[in-house]
Amino acid sequence: MLAVPFENLDIALGRRIVLSPDAFFDKIVRQRRGGFCYELNGLFAWLLEELGFAVTMLSARVWDGERPGPEFDHMTLRVEIERRAFIADVGFGDSFLEPLLLNDSEIAVQRGHAYRITGSHPELVLESRGGDSAWQPQYAFSLTPRRLAEFSGMCEYHQTSPASHFTRKTICSLATPAGRVTLAGRRAIVTASGREERNIADENEYRTLLGTWFGIDLGGTMPFPDNRQLTTED
Repeated sequence: MLAVPFENLDIALGRRIVLSPDAFFDKIVRQRRGGFCYELNGLFAWLLEELGFAVTMLSARVWDGERPGPEFDHMTLRVEIERRAFIADVGFGDSFLEPLLLNDSEIAVQRGHAYRITGSHPELVLESRGGDSAWQPQYAFSLTPRRLAEFSGMCEYHQTSPASHFTRKTICSLATPAGRVTLAGRRAIVTASGREERNIADENEYRTLLGTWFGIDLGGTMPFPDNRQLTTED
């Protein structure tokens, strides 16, 4: 969570994202890049399986306004540890960092935000709140086991459809020990004890921040994003 960024730079570059553990490993490990949910959680699921954990891919529907999105909109993971079930998610931007116990009576507090899982079979809902604010749904999900190939349709949608926020806006975000750093469009955002946000001057500064904040070097291939922003929860 503190080493691999959530990012959709390949979509801005016109590079097709392929749902394959080999492709995930090459991009994230060998190229030292990040990715979005299918890539990050797909590779994490493979790692957990190799380490001997019982892990299941789950389909989640990200909350958009008053209702959740379509099936396979997001991938999250169910992991069993010592006969207890947890939700683990390394591909949802600014959300929980430590696994959440899959128990509707459990409230986990992480970095000043509270998280809980509500609902009942067949659909559960991950909710969060900051401070004294009201609980807000983040995504709905079921415990039905899924295969990586089942996410291919929505993965294609998110990287090609003009209606997808991933084709309209560029994001690169990483949790830090003190908070989070984010490039959202042409905005640089640092969240620690407070929030600092400013405009990025030009293409050179954008590429410099990609390197210093995220360790990403795309040379001269990365275009300067337009001035639209994408929240890290997306």
